[in-house]
Amino acid sequence: MPERNIIQSLNHTLHQAFAKDPRLVTFGEDCGAFGGVFRVTEGLQKKFGEERCFDSPLSERAIIGFGIGIAQKGLKPICEIQFADYIFPAYDQIVNELAKMRYRTAGQYTAPVVIRTPYGGGIHGGHYHSQSPEAQFLHTPGLIVVVISDPYDAKGLLLSAIQSEDPVLILEPKRLYRSIKCEVPDDAYTIPFGQLQVARAGKEITLIGWGAQHHQNMQAAQEVKEEHGIDVEVLNLRTLNPLDINGITASVRKTGRCLITHEAPKTQGFGAEIAAQVMERCFLNLQAPVQRCCGLDTPFPHTLEKEYLPDAYRVKQAILDTMEY
Repeated sequence: MPERNIIQSLNHTLHQAFAKDPRLVTFGEDCGAFGGVFRVTEGLQKKFGEERCFDSPLSERAIIGFGIGIAQKGLKPICEIQFADYIFPAYDQIVNELAKMRYRTAGQYTAPVVIRTPYGGGIHGGHYHSQSPEAQFLHTPGLIVVVISDPYDAKGLLLSAIQSEDPVLILEPKRLYRSIKCEVPDDAYTIPFGQLQVARAGKEITLIGWGAQHHQNMQAAQEVKEEHGIDVEVLNLRTLNPLDINGITASVRKTGRCLITHEAPKTQGFGAEIAAQVMERCFLNLQAPVQRCCGLDTPFPHTLEKEYLPDAYRVKQAILDTMEY
């Protein structure tokens, strides 16, 4: 199998899907001839024409609103928001229109729209190019929320999103776009929504993360095993809604301890919801309180990005603190 980075995997997948399904169209700011700021849509316009891959106005609200409209007419739009930080002008369209289409029409209509957007820190982009807004969309019934963490997941989850009859928001960790590679099959495959990955088996503590944070967790788990002999089970959630709570609870009941990590600020981040559900289901199995290791409760900084992000060192310290209970 060929090795690809995330950009190459997404681009390959879009070319493959566009060739198979003539309903697919993609658009966003600079998505056409330029191929997108990160080159995910590179070559699509040249190969499939301007009617299927084109630039949009500089209006996120218009991008999503247009996508909702053409989805009602039988097309399958893949909307790109250039950075997740720019998605908020489209928040009303996503939350009040897109996510509620099936409910408000009693199932007569759906809105099979895919929204792709890069998120997160690690590129010194400051507070307008580094945020992790997943929690703000996880309070929205009807919207599937996916966070990819490697090139293999990128293809499988994107193809699942394309096949979905409900709207899907895909968050892509920009700092991993070109920094990691893995084998990605040429043949089409899907990864089911709501099915986490046990990336590393362990017996003493469950470590939960998603997206770019998953790789910090894997590094921390390896180091804490080598330095302290602690056996960490690492879960990569892949999808946040639907959440594989059964997979999470199975792991926590085995290990007796749970640590949740994410880049977004700690207060009211999605880690709090996971912690609550773990407490509801695993209270009698827990040997320590559920802990969180997250971004700080501040705007995302520019010069202090390293201090803000929960890197492997901070995660390792949180593992040790949890083990001390």
